[in-house]
Amino acid sequence: MIRRILSVLALSLTLTAQAQTFPSKPVRILTPFPVGSGPEGVARLVADKLSKTWGQPVTVENRPGGNGFIAIDAFKRGATDGTDLIQLDNVHLTAYPHLFKKLPYNAAADFDVLLPLFKTYFFFTTATDSKYKNVGDLIADAKANPGKLNYGSWSVGNPVHLGSALFETVTGTEMQHVVYKETSQLYTGVATGELAFAMGTSATAGPLYRAGKLKFLAIAAPKRLPAYKDVPTVAEAGGPKDFEVSGWTAIAAPKGLPKAVADKINADIAKALAEPDVREKFVSFGYEPFTPTREQFNAYIQAESTKLAAVIIKAKAALD
Repeated sequence: MIRRILSVLALSLTLTAQAQTFPSKPVRILTPFPVGSGPEGVARLVADKLSKTWGQPVTVENRPGGNGFIAIDAFKRGATDGTDLIQLDNVHLTAYPHLFKKLPYNAAADFDVLLPLFKTYFFFTTATDSKYKNVGDLIADAKANPGKLNYGSWSVGNPVHLGSALFETVTGTEMQHVVYKETSQLYTGVATGELAFAMGTSATAGPLYRAGKLKFLAIAAPKRLPAYKDVPTVAEAGGPKDFEVSGWTAIAAPKGLPKAVADKINADIAKALAEPDVREKFVSFGYEPFTPTREQFNAYIQAESTKLAAVIIKAKAALD
C-alpha cells in the first residue's frame, strides 16, 4: 500500500513538473484556415502572446483545403506532448461526424478540446432592392411559394447551409439550396438577386453590406451586436424566437495529454484572449468573446452536435 501511494505521489510530482516546464521546445498550431482569414488571424494573435508567455516560438501552420482534413491529418501525425495543437472549426466537432459516413478522424478519440477562441453570428443577407423588409416577409413568401425560394452557401454541410436548413425546419418552410464555389460568388449572387437570401458573418458579408450592396434583415443571435445596433435579432424581425446560428473555432490538444499540461495551455490561451488588443481585433473581425469553462464547452458541443444531427437527417445532407 505504501509503495502504491509513493508511486502515485511520484507520478503526480512528475506531471506537475511537466506542466511547470511546458513547453520545453517550439510549439506549432495547425489551422485549416487560409492565410489572411479571420480565424487564422486570431490564431496568430494568440500564438504571438503565447510565445512571450512561454519563452518559446509558437508558430501557426496553415493547412487549408479538404474540409480541414489535411490539417487534421498533419495533427494526428504530429507530436503528442502538447507542442502540436490544432484550431478546429465548429463543424469538425458538431456536424461532420453526422454529415460524413466515413471520417479520417474520431472527434472523441483524437482530440482533447480545450477552449473556444471566439464566436461569430450569422446575418440574414439579401439584395438592397429586395422586396423583403424583414424576416417575417421572407417566411411568408417561402410559405406561399413552397420549394421555389432559394438560398446559397459555399458547400454542403457548412454553417450557412445547416443554419438555413434549420431555419426551414423551425419555420415549416421548404426552399432550394444552391452551392457556390467561393464565398465572394455567393454574396455577389445575393447582391444581384440570384438568391432570395444567404446567411453571412460580418467577415464574409460585411464588406458588401458596408458598400451598400447588401442589406441585413436580421442577426441570428440572442441580442443585437454592438457594431450593428440597427440590425434586429431574428425574433425582432418577425422570425422564430431564440433562433441562433453561430460559428466558432476551438483549440484542441492530442487526446491523452496530462491534465496539468492541458490546464496550463488552456489557462494561458484564455489569458491571451482576454488581452485588450485581442479584444479590439475581435471587433474588427465581427467576433464575440466566448468564455465557457471546459466542462460547459464540452456540454455545449454535445448539444450542438445533437441539434445538427437532426438537421442533417431532415435535409438529407449526409455525404459518402
